[in-house]
Amino acid sequence: MEQQDGWIAVGGGFGFMRSTLVIVLLMLATAGSQLSAQAANQLPPAEDGPMKVHPEAQSAIDQLKSPYCPGLMLEVCPSPGGAALRDSLQNLAVEGWSADEIVEWVIGNHGEQWRALPRRSGASLVLAWIVPPVGVLVGFLLVIVALRRMRAGQGPRPAVTGEVSGEEEARLRAAMRELDAEEEATFF
Repeated sequence: MEQQDGWIAVGGGFGFMRSTLVIVLLMLATAGSQLSAQAANQLPPAEDGPMKVHPEAQSAIDQLKSPYCPGLMLEVCPSPGGAALRDSLQNLAVEGWSADEIVEWVIGNHGEQWRALPRRSGASLVLAWIVPPVGVLVGFLLVIVALRRMRAGQGPRPAVTGEVSGEEEARLRAAMRELDAEEEATFF
């Protein structure tokens, strides 16, 4: 064993220890930069307690899917990118942007596929907001028309008289006895 600059080298292990130290220091440096990048996007709370989300930012967040967590809405995306995007939307809302402007900004930067709600203009207005209610109304009217036709096709109902013939009464009593016998529970 020999000592070199405060390190004890055992048969050439000095180079290995130095490269390991460099790798560990690089990992710590990059981890710190990622955390500081995320912290730069976050607003400090204006008062003690949790930060309140601006209503315009919340409205915009509710209309967007997350570009960082496919399949999830932006509101519930747990990734650091999703948190940074929510913070950016909060900053825009604090600056005075409306929810529609914020949504269009996100769509412009990330793409149309992240819009959770269809637009309320053009072809999407017709397809998403007008066709379904009209379809439900037409279906309801068709059911009413079909029921009226079925009822009209039955013809008049026979009048019910208060008297029953003896033969009908005997058949009715026999059917009632048979029903009572079938319903009677047998316990062992």
